[in-house]
Amino acid sequence: MKLSGLFKVSLVATAISLAGCGGGDININVEETVEQPTTPTNPTTPPTTEELPGVYSQSLSNEVSAALGRDITVQVLSGVITEDTTLSTDAFWALDGAVFVGNDKADSATLTIEPGAVVFGNNGSDYLVVSRDSKIEATGTKNDPIIFTSKQDVIGEETSAGQWGGMVLLGNGISNKCPAEGDCALQVEGVESGAVFGGTDNTDSSGTLKYVVVKNAGYEIAPDNELNGITFGAVGSGTTVEYLQVHNNSDDGVEFFGGAVNLKHVVLTSIDDDSIDWDNGYQGKMQFVYVEQDPDSTDANRGIEADNDGSTPSKEPKSLPIISNLTIIGNNFDGEDDAEGIYLREGTGLHLYNSVITGSDEMGECLEIEGAEDGASETVNNANDGTILMQNTFMSCTNGENFKNPVDGSGNSLLELETWFTAQSGNVINDKPMLGANGQPIAGSPLLGAGQDVANTVDAFFDTVDFVGALNDSDDWREGWAFGYGGGEVTAPAAVAGCPSGTTSISPVDGSTTTCEVSGRITADLTLTAGNYYALSGAVFVGEDNADSATLTIEPGVTVYGRTGDDYLVISRGSKINANGTKDEPISFTSSQDVMGGTTAAGQWGGLVLLGNAPSNKCPAEGDCALQVEGVESGAVFGGTDTTDNSGTLRYVRVMNGGYEIAPDNELNGITFGGVGSGTTVEYVQVHQNADDGVEFFGGNVQAKYLVLTSIQDDSIDWDNGFQGKMQHILVKQAADNSDANRGIEADNDGSSPSKTPKSNPTIANLTIIGNTFKGEDDGEGMYFREGTGAQIYNAIVTGPEGMGECLEIEGAASGESETVKNAQDGTLMIKSSVIACSENFKDPSGVDFSVENWWTNTLGNLVATGQTQVVNGIFTIDTTTATDVKAIDGFFDTTTHIGAVSADNNWTEGWTVGLE
Repeated sequence: MKLSGLFKVSLVATAISLAGCGGGDININVEETVEQPTTPTNPTTPPTTEELPGVYSQSLSNEVSAALGRDITVQVLSGVITEDTTLSTDAFWALDGAVFVGNDKADSATLTIEPGAVVFGNNGSDYLVVSRDSKIEATGTKNDPIIFTSKQDVIGEETSAGQWGGMVLLGNGISNKCPAEGDCALQVEGVESGAVFGGTDNTDSSGTLKYVVVKNAGYEIAPDNELNGITFGAVGSGTTVEYLQVHNNSDDGVEFFGGAVNLKHVVLTSIDDDSIDWDNGYQGKMQFVYVEQDPDSTDANRGIEADNDGSTPSKEPKSLPIISNLTIIGNNFDGEDDAEGIYLREGTGLHLYNSVITGSDEMGECLEIEGAEDGASETVNNANDGTILMQNTFMSCTNGENFKNPVDGSGNSLLELETWFTAQSGNVINDKPMLGANGQPIAGSPLLGAGQDVANTVDAFFDTVDFVGALNDSDDWREGWAFGYGGGEVTAPAAVAGCPSGTTSISPVDGSTTTCEVSGRITADLTLTAGNYYALSGAVFVGEDNADSATLTIEPGVTVYGRTGDDYLVISRGSKINANGTKDEPISFTSSQDVMGGTTAAGQWGGLVLLGNAPSNKCPAEGDCALQVEGVESGAVFGGTDTTDNSGTLRYVRVMNGGYEIAPDNELNGITFGGVGSGTTVEYVQVHQNADDGVEFFGGNVQAKYLVLTSIQDDSIDWDNGFQGKMQHILVKQAADNSDANRGIEADNDGSSPSKTPKSNPTIANLTIIGNTFKGEDDGEGMYFREGTGAQIYNAIVTGPEGMGECLEIEGAASGESETVKNAQDGTLMIKSSVIACSENFKDPSGVDFSVENWWTNTLGNLVATGQTQVVNGIFTIDTTTATDVKAIDGFFDTTTHIGAVSADNNWTEGWTVGLE
């Protein structure tokens, strides 16, 4: 949650105003430590209770406390730390300028940072440097990662890249920039003079970074002299780097100047320049590296930009890292530097295994190797002699530009990259790696099982896996600690423990309740447990189409919400939803605005879609049936031959504030039933305030009892294409404020062939439709039967206020041959034991000699009342018409003593519905 309107303060000004904090070396000890108050709320009260490193800032403490809603102590760090120091969670830690841990190979110290600690900077001049021979021991946990970020992030203001400097580790490892003889001391870029690195020890240790998140950093001192998210200057392999994220950095995410530091489980997201950059003889190893450029297609360059040496490309030791299980997902950024995959140049080597490079349609090339004006490219030589090697790797760019060949000064190709790539073991060119929205491979992805065992074939540093890319389809190692994946938050720490496996913990939507994100395709049984909120991210599918089937179980009381019209839930053919709520704890599908207590409206999220294997008269006469459902992305299909197919259970379920129009006549309903069979249980279900239809049935035989449809902006009930289900106890109530509405029932068979079979012919009992007086492109009306539909309806009430549109209409035909009228004449369309009470009760079919009123009253024996108050009191039936015992017609139905949906002595809507006040 972003907060605004808070006063700002310069950390530099704050530090100057505090005695003893002006800069230079500081030895943090008891005498120089300022004791802190337990509750820093009185600016005149000096710290008294606890010893902490650095200098206490009353103004920052007040500002951060106000932003976070709890008492926070802020300590300012500056100068050089020359004694072992621990940053605990007893305070937030503000960097003032360049903060060094130790001098170069002198006054060495270890900076220990405890799990959950927060360190922040205010501008590009605030950064942390770990000098040669000193160490950082930043070991967070999955539940309590260590966060380095900007002050804006801490106080809830808008964040952006470059709001503070970054982190720099300087080691004694080898760089090919070091002199052949004598000591090596190379100035690192982006940092004040004297920050040097290099040596002869590639096993040197600069400490530990584990479960660490670095956000909103990066700063350009001058062109080609900038701060990265994390700069590794000749850092050795004795350093531990695991579970590390750099997010939203204005320069490179991580850059390696020589050295041999190894990394595992790295996340690089929304980096403005290169996500990974190396040069000067870097020879480390990496596994499980996830790179995703900003999905909004803002600034980005290369996933990897790799060099050896610009002036002497063949210089030794040569840059030659080994990387396995890398995922790069590019974006469409098109600027001075386009978004691209991997660019290898200036004589670098690379051994790459089990990796996938992909991106959106307008991304630049996936792989480029540098050429040379004179044709003598050291990088091309490396590709030819195996110094550059790629195996079990997928090039999956969708723009038709997987490769950019190296060329000479005349534009002649020096190496046909596609031929070179495909000649190596296990490599694949495939524009569909089948990654889900969160970057994990979905079930059936060619990445699964396509990897080699690099632990045994390459180096024991690596873990044995058989998949390609940073992630498999079941274990998301980013979950719970990385920003964007349920962690890395300062203002609203995300709880992890409450989120079931298969979901991702994100910031609590209401500031306190554990909130879990559900995304992509669910191919294993998943239970959404009570006590949490669940956010849909995009189109969430349960199962593949009749493959990798799964059951989504939702416990009583759970709320699932969407944030935009693109967020919706689809139950594929062969899979099931088991949403079994109770009267006291109904299950809710709704919008984020509703969850956060904001203003609700129709169309704030998508809706719920169930797809089954039951018949539709749109299915072909022979062969398999797979009909695309409206409003959903391509591949969401339904239809078959199994009238008893089972898509699961919806019981005590409310679907609210949904509906979304993709395009005219292609929209999401509250609940879409596509070819759903009678084995599915639908009881005590409400759709409220939906922008399109409340429920729509495309064929199928699904049965429903106790259905409430309120404030629907289009048709409350819509069926077509051979729907033959059964329904009882159906209450339709259009918006009480007379806002958008159309028909209580709009019923079709087939528009092009109205007599098509199987013909739509559901059986409905105990229906109440209460209309409104909406006058727009479509008026509020009762029932409209058209396009050859049939129906068997018993015990119905159709009514509404004075000024409502017609209660009952049957479609005519210009030719005078209306299939729907024929159905009324031969009993395929029949209504019995029912009452109409509208100011305009009937609308006759045009072009056909047929009186709907005569059919209603004389043929069928139904009644007409003079007004709404004669038939219902609120939603309760007061009309005394004798009800047909529908149980005698079909055992699915209940015997009732009243017509209409609800009686005062059996108010089955009470306690779980909304909008009936």
